[in-house]
Amino acid sequence: MSRLLEIQDLTLGFPDKAPLLERVSLHVDDGEAVALVGESGSGKSLTIRAALGLLPDRAQVSGRVSVRGLDTLTAGRQRLMDLRRKDASMIFQDPRAGINPVRTVGDFLGETLRFQGLSRTEAAQKSVAALEQVGLRRAKELTGQHPHQLSGGMLQRVMIAAALLNSPKLLLCDEPTTALDVTTQAGIVGLLREQQQARGMGMLFITHDLNLAASLCERVYVLRNGRVVEQGATQEVFLAPQQDYTRQLVNATPVIDLDKVPAPAVANGMPPLLTASGLSKRYELARGEILTALDDAGFSLPEGGSLGVVGESGSGKSTLARLVVALETATEGELTLGGNRRPQRRLAAAERKVLAKDVQIVFQDPYLSLDPRIPVGRAVADVFRLHQHQGRHEALASARALLGRVGIAEERCDALPRALSGGQRQRVALAKALAARPRLLVLDEATSALDVSVQAQVLDLVEELRDQFGLTILFVTHDLAVVSRLCDNVLVMHQGRIVEQGATARILEDPGEEYTRNLIGSRPRPLWDEEPATA
Repeated sequence: MSRLLEIQDLTLGFPDKAPLLERVSLHVDDGEAVALVGESGSGKSLTIRAALGLLPDRAQVSGRVSVRGLDTLTAGRQRLMDLRRKDASMIFQDPRAGINPVRTVGDFLGETLRFQGLSRTEAAQKSVAALEQVGLRRAKELTGQHPHQLSGGMLQRVMIAAALLNSPKLLLCDEPTTALDVTTQAGIVGLLREQQQARGMGMLFITHDLNLAASLCERVYVLRNGRVVEQGATQEVFLAPQQDYTRQLVNATPVIDLDKVPAPAVANGMPPLLTASGLSKRYELARGEILTALDDAGFSLPEGGSLGVVGESGSGKSTLARLVVALETATEGELTLGGNRRPQRRLAAAERKVLAKDVQIVFQDPYLSLDPRIPVGRAVADVFRLHQHQGRHEALASARALLGRVGIAEERCDALPRALSGGQRQRVALAKALAARPRLLVLDEATSALDVSVQAQVLDLVEELRDQFGLTILFVTHDLAVVSRLCDNVLVMHQGRIVEQGATARILEDPGEEYTRNLIGSRPRPLWDEEPATA
């Protein structure tokens, strides 16, 4: 068995900064799948980028990084390009960031193949074959489409096909399934495992999902603050961790625990806060085609309740959330909030301001919902000024107090969003939403891109804030373990329709629909059999 990747004492930093990586050592052998796990900021992506010579020019690096005998820290540009074309490939976390949005899928794949000397016709034929190999139907038709016409799961398969075009011996995967729903994730993981075994590739897989690492990889390295703190066979490390940090990661990994599902909210004779009846949303596409994103949805959410909305990508979850907060207008049906029926038209500015006092939304990516030019304290203060009519000084004081309640230290209130971690930005987004003092809080995949420890902290915070503020919660997510922890009722959506709904405990324990059973069965099963490691 040959050694494909060997990293020895890799230390990396920038001028006048503390090192980001300190004496990191790991290896990947031929045909072996190895996981690299740790929190955001632990140095996982820097480590994997060093393997392909993708480090910033200002980086100060020592140690040795060897891929098939080539030292990528000292190799010239041409030798690195040859390595990436012939021996090693990388799959990034966000497929949309890795492909030019104005180019077709066929152009994207064909460029790589033409570098290998293939003619345009040969490249087109091999592109179709590569898409079919990763399980995409109508592959020839897909080569003529642009990235925005594909779902996240489809586009990630395109990126995998691109990474495999040069038949690499080493495949580097940087969180390639983080924001995908469970069934799409299961398909991508199965595809990677199948391709790895069929081609005899070595694979280094970065993830914060320990269940996923356990299901895919034989060995694991645990990285914390730029240092490897634990390593070994995956089962040994996760079942009997030796380091407190590893135990914390294991214990923070969400699992479905029916004993901890919240009890349903009691209506006490009061009407529901939110009801939907016959709710549909259709979009007119090019050439007169009609896309039905939501079809005849009906449900109710009592005051103080928490409703989970689950399903695959494209099932209509986010469309439903956007209708609730009036970012979209329903094509048909009724939506009633607090007894007030929503008009079937786009709301005027004054109407939106009134609605925002009752309903707020927190999106998946907090960075996109915060103005990068405005300090986070002022961003929250602006909400107090708009909705609570506070003066500038009073609003800033209120903002600092609220940010403190969600775990943002006072000295961070003057920071710009880019200076905060992903978990801190999500806390700011929560504070911004709560500053309006809403009755209903909509969370649209608000924890799916966070690592397990930060996700656990944010979920703890949401539970605490729900109790403190008496919030009603609509939680859109693809993680059934999160639903079991936070939601007393659940809607299961498929292709725009609600296929099942009811008490969370009942549906998770005895689902009535085959689709729901598939969702539950697609989750990677914890190695610890849903019993986290003890200290």
